[in-house]
Amino acid sequence: MRIGLVGAGRIGTFHATTLSRHREVGSLIITDVAPARAHELADRLGETAAPGVDEIFTWGVDAVIITAATAAHAELIGRAARSGLPVFCEKPIAVDLPGTLSALSEVDAAGTILQMGFQRRFDVGYTGAREAVRSGRLGRLHTVRAMTADQSPPPPDYLPLSGGIYRDCLVHDFDIVRWVTGREIVEVYATGADAGPAMFREAQDVDTAAVVLTLDDGTLATATATRINGAGYDVRMELAGELDTVAVGLDDRTPIASTEPAGPPPADKPWTGFLERFGPAYEAELAAFVEVVRGERANPCDGREALQALRVAEACELSRHERRPVQLGEIAGGRE
Repeated sequence: MRIGLVGAGRIGTFHATTLSRHREVGSLIITDVAPARAHELADRLGETAAPGVDEIFTWGVDAVIITAATAAHAELIGRAARSGLPVFCEKPIAVDLPGTLSALSEVDAAGTILQMGFQRRFDVGYTGAREAVRSGRLGRLHTVRAMTADQSPPPPDYLPLSGGIYRDCLVHDFDIVRWVTGREIVEVYATGADAGPAMFREAQDVDTAAVVLTLDDGTLATATATRINGAGYDVRMELAGELDTVAVGLDDRTPIASTEPAGPPPADKPWTGFLERFGPAYEAELAAFVEVVRGERANPCDGREALQALRVAEACELSRHERRPVQLGEIAGGRE
């Protein structure tokens, strides 16, 4: 199998390294807006660098991996669809609903494959939580708590392009709440704080956010996020039911300290970032994509799943600005 990879930044480098080692991947063609970066990565892996995106579609590949800047995702998805090529794309499809719906229409019209990069679905902790819910171990689920805390904020020039904390960061929590519980989010009530560095206010974004989510069976969930968590990278989920409670992301590297005299000690080596915390999950989702391309399994996370998570993020933005609960039915593109 020959795979084209567009985007040789941090996540693109990780994916290229993973695919280069995969037994079913014969070769990679790598391109980037900075040609020197693509050449450096290709040389290091023993793969081929292409001068531009056009070559990805003319040199003959079996699938495309999109890890380019967010603004390029929708166009690249559409181009791959028109070329009849299966695509793996890091979230999001686009930063807005019109761009997302347009790209999905092209995929639907072409009948091609689009797998989205929501890596938490491949993390063993979240998989275990999903099994606990679905097996009935927890009984009636009544409360879900999800959180994402970055140790360090992104670069200032990234913020205006990110789509904001709900679309860029909490969208992972929205997706995983749906996936673990098997329920749809029907209402959100969101707020945020921009009391941190001025760059967030300048980007019309917030550095900390909190959302109350109501699921379609009445279960209540909260999702919180912050861009600046000095203790470390902290991504967790708690699910409480009438019979039991489970937690995801609670281990000896969780960056949290107890104030109880008999509580566990602080982590000696707390998580510092998403690639470290979710490395095995990123590898697993790419292995799944290879299997999807080979016809060996169904698509585990198609574009419609990304659309649903984006709709929740859009509802959160509306809720924050208008200071009110927002029904998902108010947001275009839904299945309500």
